[in-house]
Amino acid sequence: MSNTSHHDERMAKMTFASVYPHYLTKVKKKGRTKEELHLVIEWLVGYDEKKMQELIEEKVTFEKFFQDATLNPKAHLITGVICGYRVEEIENSLTQQIRYLDKLVDELSKGRKMEKILRVT
Repeated sequence: MSNTSHHDERMAKMTFASVYPHYLTKVKKKGRTKEELHLVIEWLVGYDEKKMQELIEEKVTFEKFFQDATLNPKAHLITGVICGYRVEEIENSLTQQIRYLDKLVDELSKGRKMEKILRVT
């Protein structure tokens, strides 16, 4: 992956509120539910639905979103390609965490079983 500080900075400054509707639309279009999306987000960062709603209303950046999160210890098991980048090779930790979330949403929308998405093995 060609790392650019501009790309990492741009991602850090994006708000969770601006991306969340896209996540929801993507999973619903593929027959998954809002509850499943919330379960996936909660698994990754530890935020329950109430906290997620607060973060959306506060329009927190991804930088703040992940700064206050408790990343799941199994997050390192999230691998594969998202947006043309191999997740496990991303060097900037914040960018990698954002791509972890993108990858989980992608797996959910592609119909992967919840046990696999949540790395229950």
